[in-house]
Amino acid sequence: MTKRALIVRGGWDGHEPVQVSEIFDGLLRSEGFETEISDTLDSFRDEEKLMGLDLIVPIWTMGEIAEEQLRPVLKAVESGVGIAGCHGGMCDSFRTSVDWQFMTGSQWVAHPFNDGVEYEVNVVRNGSSPIVEGIGDFKVVSEQYYLHVDPCVNVLATTTFAVSEGPHSANGAITMPVVYTKKWGQGRVFYNSLGHHADIFDIPEAKELMRRGFLWAAGEGRKQA
Repeated sequence: MTKRALIVRGGWDGHEPVQVSEIFDGLLRSEGFETEISDTLDSFRDEEKLMGLDLIVPIWTMGEIAEEQLRPVLKAVESGVGIAGCHGGMCDSFRTSVDWQFMTGSQWVAHPFNDGVEYEVNVVRNGSSPIVEGIGDFKVVSEQYYLHVDPCVNVLATTTFAVSEGPHSANGAITMPVVYTKKWGQGRVFYNSLGHHADIFDIPEAKELMRRGFLWAAGEGRKQA
C-alpha cells in the first residue's frame, strides 16, 4: 500500500521552507510516498484526513498555531501517524504552544555562535537505532542549536558546545542532542536540528539521516524500533 505524507511549509522565510520542502518531497517520492505540500496551517484542521496519513512533515518556523489546528495533529500522531522534521521547522515552530513542544520533544532557545560556525555531529553508536547504522561523525558549518530537550528522547547524534563568552559559559562545555526519536502515544517522532538553510542537505550524512528518519517515523522497520 502506498504511504501518504503531508508537508506543511511556511513561517519565517529565512529557514527556506520552500527549498527544504522540495528536498524532502523528493526524498519521500523516491521512497514511493504519495505527497502533498501545503502552504497553510489550516491543513491541520482536517482530522479525518490527518488520520489517513502515514507521515506529517512540518516545515514552519516562528508561527502561531490555533487550537483547532493543533488538536488534530496531536490526536493523529497519538493514534500512530508519524511526524518528522528538522531545525526550527519543527522545534521552533510555535513558541507559545507547549503542547506542540511536548509532542515534538524539544524547543530551540539559542544558537550562541550564530550562523557559520563549524562543528562536528557525533553519531551515537552501540546499536542506538537503525537510523544511524553505518553513518559516521561529520562536520557542518551552520547554526549550532541549543535546545531544551525532553528527557525521554532517544538520542542518536550529539554535538559539543565549546566554552564561549556569555552567562551560559559558567556551565562549561556541554553535549547537546542533534538527532533523536521519541514516541507520542502510538506515533513515532523524529527530529534533526540541522537545516538552517536547505544546502545543509548537500551533506550526504545530513540528507541520509532525514531519509531514514522519515521512513522510521512512517512506520518502516517497526521490529527494530
